[in-house]
Amino acid sequence: MTDILVNSEKLAKQYKIGEVVVNALGGIDFKIETGAFTAFVGPSGSGKSTLLNIIGCLDKPTTGKILVLETDVSGLNRRKAAAFRGENIGFIFQDFNLIPVLSAAENIEYPLIMVQKWPAGRRRRRVSELLEAVDLSAQADNRPDQLSGGQKQRVAVARALAAGPRMVLADEPTANLDSETAGRIISLMRSIRDSFGTTFIFSTHDKRIVDKAEQVFFMEDGLLRQEGAA
Repeated sequence: MTDILVNSEKLAKQYKIGEVVVNALGGIDFKIETGAFTAFVGPSGSGKSTLLNIIGCLDKPTTGKILVLETDVSGLNRRKAAAFRGENIGFIFQDFNLIPVLSAAENIEYPLIMVQKWPAGRRRRRVSELLEAVDLSAQADNRPDQLSGGQKQRVAVARALAAGPRMVLADEPTANLDSETAGRIISLMRSIRDSFGTTFIFSTHDKRIVDKAEQVFFMEDGLLRQEGAA
């Protein structure tokens, strides 16, 4: 039987803006398999980013249940949610979210210091391995303002993988990249998945990501309208 990494049951999220109640997620059910390249696709406001935030323990559902690695993350308090994220989940963002004053190597190392607290020797070895994996060894000492957009996103990919997470959540990771660079980043993430079995879960408009995904969920108005394989 295939391992299920994420299992959602009647997952709903509501926000109140003044007197208006916004239904960001409308009670959705889905499962994501371990090692899958999975994409949530839909227009802006469809609920994709809200869903990724809940899977990543950055937000909680209003009602319903979501299991990640067989843990009911909807019931975790703030401290336990942070610990769960640090141990199991990496994040990639469309605007890179690199720390400007740190070098590429230091940005990759950062979660190993702040979250995992790895010893220095082990951190250096891991950072070196990841820089080589994303073909940035020569740019290890460069700060973000000395890197191209594609290089910044490769640093972000390496940082997301630093602690060896079971899954990586990527919110529009190619939105700020030109077509050629985006294609290379997608191929890099697919190669990492194939090599290490890391589950990648995307919120995206990018057809190239959808075309590479084995599992695709189409979202509209907080609901899953269709599910299929690319």
